[in-house]
This record gives sequence, structure tokens and C-alpha cells, in this order.
Amino acid sequence: MTTRILLTDTGSAEVMRLESLQPQAPGPGQVWLEQSAIGVNPLDVLQRKSGAGLSLPSGLGLEGAGRITAVGEGVENLQVGDRVAYATGPLGGYSSGRLYPAERLVKLPPSISDEQAAAVLFKGITAQYLLKTTYPVGPGSQVLIYGAGGALGQLMVPWARHLGARVIGVVSKPDSVERAAAAGCEHVLVFDAERLASQVRALTDGKGVDVVYDGVGKVSFNASLDALRPRGLLVSFGATSGAPDPIEVATLNTKGSLYLTRPSLAAHTHTVQAYQQRAADVLEAVVSGIIPPRIWRRYPLADVATAHADLEQGRSQGALILIP
Repeated sequence: MTTRILLTDTGSAEVMRLESLQPQAPGPGQVWLEQSAIGVNPLDVLQRKSGAGLSLPSGLGLEGAGRITAVGEGVENLQVGDRVAYATGPLGGYSSGRLYPAERLVKLPPSISDEQAAAVLFKGITAQYLLKTTYPVGPGSQVLIYGAGGALGQLMVPWARHLGARVIGVVSKPDSVERAAAAGCEHVLVFDAERLASQVRALTDGKGVDVVYDGVGKVSFNASLDALRPRGLLVSFGATSGAPDPIEVATLNTKGSLYLTRPSLAAHTHTVQAYQQRAADVLEAVVSGIIPPRIWRRYPLADVATAHADLEQGRSQGALILIP
């Protein structure tokens, strides 16, 4: 019997209900995937709480890994027994088994376990497009990365260092400093909105950084702008503190002809080719030892509420995965 998490409403963790269902025969272009590990991401929490992008009733979860047990008509690139993983929709990752489009599955090399794949693929693709497309980081780049001790930060920091960047990390609390430094940050700052920009300028000979990767949002937005060099880029890619306030376009001029972007993973993986290329780059980075999958905690699927609580309350120190 297959089990999955179903939402019929949005709100607190109690809206996530475990239910049973029968495995389904895959249709054209689909496979049936028996999952062994499921990734938990901040977007899952946002969708559970606000219904962003959901049409209820709905499954939840955008990342998982497992083994194919049935293939539908027209599937040529995969076969029964293949170990695969995915990151991005369709929703429904919080399940012991599911139908999934074959073209959005990624074959796993033997050296990467299902748990590692479920911990790294979604966040890894995010790191990949941020560092290689949104702002092409290279030798001599000076970058500021928020959440440097978190699950995404622990991928972005070493990857940015590998690309030749000098990384200044930002963390929310002192007990995250050591973890961010171990990931490869040259300097780690505990976030203080009033002091951050001056601290960054002191570390960059008064110039500011080339790019700021800000997943915090409202409380950090102005400090991030002020930490940039002239013509620097603020990448506002998340809003854990809420959405930033609106900004006058002229402000970007007065602060040094700055650039501002709000990218999304969906826009960078909307074609199968782009998605597969980015996923392949992530897996190669893992195999090469550039980015290490760090699993902080494993939870039974039925205990998904605890996983969400750990993520919401900032207790996690790496990736969280559910085990069906």
C-alpha cells in the first residue's frame, strides 16, 4: 500500500494528512516511482501555510529519489529498476510512491545514494543557476551569501569558492558561525541590519561586494543594497522574513547604478534540456567532491510535521529528508 501526504486546506502543520492509496499504472510518458527518500524544502512550508501555487486538494513536495517499478508507453530513456531522482513539480513528493513524468527524472550514478540525491538536487539546482547564470561567479568575484550555515548555503559557499570567489557569509545566530566557516567562508557575519553594510565594506577595502545572494527578504533588503559595489547585483531569491518593501527605481541609481533581480528555479528549469543540464552539473559537482550532501536529520513520512517545525523554527543545520 502506498501512503502520501494530502492537503485539503492550508495553515499549520496539522493540515498535512497521511492517507493510503493504491499504486497506479503509468500513462504515456510516465513512470511509477517507489521512493526511498524525499527532500524537505522551505518552499514546501510556504505552500503548506499560504497555498501559494496550490489547487486544493493537493499533494506536497518537489524533491525525491527512488527506483522505477513500471514505465508507461513511449518511455525510452528509462527502464524498470533504474535509480532516479527529481527536483521541481509536479507536486506530490511526500509519498512512498508516485507517478512522475519520465523526462523530468534524472538517473543517479552509483556513487550517489538515494538519500544524498533527495538532500541535494533541489537545493543544488538552485545553487547552480544562482552561481552560474544569475551572476556568473568566477575568479576574483566577491560575493555575500545569506544563510551560509544552512542547507543551501552549505552548497553555495564551497561551489562559489571552487569557482574562484571570495565568500563572505551571513548567518542569523552566533552558533552558526563555525558551520559557515567550515563550508568555506573567508569571513562570517552575524546578521545585524544596522551594521551589515559597514562590516562588508570594511572587509572589501570600502568597495562593497559584486553580488549579494539574499534569501531573507524584508529585514535584509536595504542592508544588502548598501553592501554592493557600484553596478553590483542584488539577487533577492527568497523571503523567509517576508517580501521586501517596494523600491523606487531611482534608488538603484542613487546607490550606484545597482542591478536587482528576483529569479526562480521554475524559470531556470522550464525546458527539459535546461533542467537536465543543470541537474547533471549538480550531480557532477557532488561526484567530484565540490559540494557535499549534508543530511542533518531523517524523519518518517508520518512525522512530516516535526520536519516542518524544525525548518520553520531554524533548528536545522543541513538538509532534512523524509523516509517513507
